[in-house]
Amino acid sequence: MGDTTAEQQQQPQGGAKPDLDLSGAEWLSSSQGVGDVQIAFVDGHIAMRDGRNPDGPALIFTPGEWRAFVLGARDGEFDLN
Repeated sequence: MGDTTAEQQQQPQGGAKPDLDLSGAEWLSSSQGVGDVQIAFVDGHIAMRDGRNPDGPALIFTPGEWRAFVLGARDGEFDLN
């Protein structure tokens, strides 16, 4: 395996995601909880990052992927209990 660039870390395998400029993004945190997860809406996509590591990689979602993620979370798909 070779070196992994920041761009590769942002993109899931097989996903053709745009190279978004997140430097001017307005990051939003939930009003509930400690706000470790932040999201930003950039060029028709949704970026998600760890608010405790703002210089780290961000996950990039299309609107359809984001909707599937949110609906799965609401249905308890990611509950660890």
